[in-house]
Amino acid sequence: MKRCNNQVDAGRRRFLSGASLAAAGAAVTTMLPTEANAAPTSARINYPSNRLANLSQLKLNEPFEVSYPDKDAPGVLLKLGTRVEGGIGPQGDIVGFSTVCPHKGFPLHYTADDKTLTCTGHYARYDCEKAGQQIWGHATQNLAQYALRVDGKGDIYADGVDELLYGRLSNVL
Repeated sequence: MKRCNNQVDAGRRRFLSGASLAAAGAAVTTMLPTEANAAPTSARINYPSNRLANLSQLKLNEPFEVSYPDKDAPGVLLKLGTRVEGGIGPQGDIVGFSTVCPHKGFPLHYTADDKTLTCTGHYARYDCEKAGQQIWGHATQNLAQYALRVDGKGDIYADGVDELLYGRLSNVL
């Protein structure tokens, strides 16, 4: 059986020309100027600030119930006792989360022993010390965490949420 070398050569030519274009494109992008001070982008939706509590109202490892961004969105503030990512307050240990499971909308229950929020429906678990990261369960997203800040009087405000709240098409009010 005779082999057709033209077909193989056409394939090589296409491959080499494609590789040349890719290399040229990569070289051009490295030569383009970049902004050194470009602001990082965030998917967080900003809401009007809502006062949720005062530092004096929070007790170590006890959930403080709140609603944010509106009365139909139950949540919780937690003083965890150890500095955590996204934590606020003097010790950087205060965080806030939605208490509606992103999987099916069941309420979440706080467990102080391991500092997790657990779904009462399918038992998904979320780590409050790791920004609401899902550690077990059926959900396809982490728990919605509040963007919090503290003013000079110790009042705690929420300014946004980092994930879509369960049951909503948008976090925009």
